[in-house]
Amino acid sequence: MIVELVRNGAYLKCSAVHVASGTEVSAVGPVTERNGLERIALAKLKRALASGSD
Repeated sequence: MIVELVRNGAYLKCSAVHVASGTEVSAVGPVTERNGLERIALAKLKRALASGSD
């Protein structure tokens, strides 16, 4: 799994990629919520992997 954080002004984008499947998700929020954004992105990725290739 790869987790990437990109800052754009007051906002932070957290992307999470499951390398084996190529599934990618992201979450955007305030820079002050880095840990929360990582948790959200990882939860979204887990949900996406569980639902299969819809």
